[in-house]
Amino acid sequence: MKTTNSKATWIIAAIVAISAAAAWQFLKPQGDDGNFVSGNGRIEATEVDVAAKAAGRVQDILVNEGDFVAADQVIARMDMKAVEAQLAQARAEAANARSARETALAQVAQRKADVAMAEAVLVQRRSELDLARKTNARSQALRADRAISEQVADDNLARVHNAEANINVAHAQIAATQAGVKAAEAQVEQAEAAIQAALAVVTRLETEIEDGVLKAPRSGRVQYRIVQPGEVVGSGGKIVSLVDIGDVYMTFFLPEMAAGRVAIGTEARIVLDAAQHYVIPAHISYVASIAQFTPKTVETQSERQKMVFRVKARIDPELLAKYPEHVKTGLPGVAHVRLDDGKPWPDELQTRLP
Repeated sequence: MKTTNSKATWIIAAIVAISAAAAWQFLKPQGDDGNFVSGNGRIEATEVDVAAKAAGRVQDILVNEGDFVAADQVIARMDMKAVEAQLAQARAEAANARSARETALAQVAQRKADVAMAEAVLVQRRSELDLARKTNARSQALRADRAISEQVADDNLARVHNAEANINVAHAQIAATQAGVKAAEAQVEQAEAAIQAALAVVTRLETEIEDGVLKAPRSGRVQYRIVQPGEVVGSGGKIVSLVDIGDVYMTFFLPEMAAGRVAIGTEARIVLDAAQHYVIPAHISYVASIAQFTPKTVETQSERQKMVFRVKARIDPELLAKYPEHVKTGLPGVAHVRLDDGKPWPDELQTRLP
């Protein structure tokens, strides 16, 4: 009985060994002819955070997780009541400054009229002085001939002195009115500066209010709502996280010998573990210039290669636009790279899309 059982055991072991050998011959990877190389990786996409520029309270969030948004679409609004009140005050100050400028301009016109009047008075005073001098000259001649009294001659001489004094007063009035014109013009400049300062404040506050309306910087899909309406965030606080589904790629690692043959624009194929019946076309968009150690979470074809280069295979944005609902980040898979453009893709790596 022992001999029979021993023979049966050996027969079963032989059958298992033969089956395993046959299975290995069927499942083992084809010999690498140097035309194709592959690496494990995960689907990634460019993430964009929509954040508040200034600290404040979130008034409303207009999107939910999973929503598709277009560029410049309003995502959320911040509570800007305090800033709006400041804006109203700044606009009132600008209006007051404009009114002050109009008043100053009116004063300039009035002061210029005063100057013209003072100059006219000066002309009048010069005429009076000229007449007084002529009268005084005649009086002095008649006085010498004793044709007039001493009193009349002295009065005419006094009129000359009065006219000369009036001339000096007229000059002083002109100088005073001209100084008034300069002061009024300075008030105009001051009012204009106040207007510019108020308008600058208005522009700044309007910009702050505009910044309080948070818009999507690019088209994409809402990944997370980081906060909820009513919460207070600090300066630069994140509100919503977006994923740009037009910029999707797989990051993987290749050994030095393979990475050295990969050029930017080289064709690639991506096969996801969750959808192995699909083969997604891609192109190499990035090859690291510095090698690094093999990450623990990445398996390479050659365990002996400890230094690898990070590579990105980017999916065509036009293709992504046709299947926006199918784009999911974080999915693991394998990226296959064709090193020789003259070699056709194997049947199992021919493009197959939903």
